[in-house]
Amino acid sequence: MQLATFLLTLEDYMLPCLNKKLFGIDCPGCGLQRSVVLFLKGDFSAAFDMYPAIFTLIPLVMFAIASQFTRFRFDTHIKMTLGILSGSIIIVNYILKMTHLTH
Repeated sequence: MQLATFLLTLEDYMLPCLNKKLFGIDCPGCGLQRSVVLFLKGDFSAAFDMYPAIFTLIPLVMFAIASQFTRFRFDTHIKMTLGILSGSIIIVNYILKMTHLTH
């Protein structure tokens, strides 16, 4: 019950996109906060629709935190791979979003 209440109140504290407010267009990070909330609620398909990189960013963050406490073999390679994959997904998603907005 407390988790549900936390998730509902979390939506009330989301930061607005400064880029969208100033320039009227989405930034590459638009949708990330809502995607995290959807992910935490268990709505994985909606989280992916909102921000596809969520499924590479969450493992990247979790691995980065875990690697602060535990040594992993090839940890730098794993972080680099997840980072490049996440960045690539973010860029492709942003380009697709921007090209679909203009048509």
